Amino acid sequence: MTTSSSPIVFIVDDDEDMRLSMRRILKTVDLRAELFARAQDFLEKDIPDVPSCLVLDVRLPGMGGLEVQQKLIEAGINIPIIFITAHGDIPMSVKAMKSGAFEFLTKPFRPQEFLDAIQQALERDQLSRRQRNVMAELQERYKGLTVRERKVMDLVVSGMQTKQIASALGTSEITVAVHRGRVMHKMQAGSPAELGSMAERLKLSTSR
Repeated sequence: MTTSSSPIVFIVDDDEDMRLSMRRILKTVDLRAELFARAQDFLEKDIPDVPSCLVLDVRLPGMGGLEVQQKLIEAGINIPIIFITAHGDIPMSVKAMKSGAFEFLTKPFRPQEFLDAIQQALERDQLSRRQRNVMAELQERYKGLTVRERKVMDLVVSGMQTKQIASALGTSEITVAVHRGRVMHKMQAGSPAELGSMAERLKLSTSR
């Protein structure tokens, strides 16, 4: 049984028999698939916010698979791509993998080989989504800090003690202690070490 939050496998292949065959294979493990005969039809679709992957034929009428991959990259759409082709085109395979393709399967492939690639691609997408969610949450916490609290955070994670921070900022130790407490609370950090780990993950945001 599938729900609206269940993983989706998008399949883009101009061969109808091939599309239906892949859908049947996915159905054996209760995975839902959405089928497209043309790349443009897929690109015009709003991709739901659920774990997903894309099975993409390299050779399509009109817009080819590699062009679709490039358009997704340009649009900032992160979805694992499993390329399939009936042609053992090694240079094309290398180009696709260098551009971030997850897997490259040559037709005819075994059902289990196909399912293994799909499951691994979905697992990667689930992991990527979790990591992006954690990062987005950290960024939101950091945005909630005042300018002075951000400065105190920088100095805390640099290893400075409260007395040193007070001297650097030209304020009292009590004031620094208050700011430090607010930083730890807002960032939901249990220790300076944990705060330092958060700062490292936010290095692009905290470097000024």
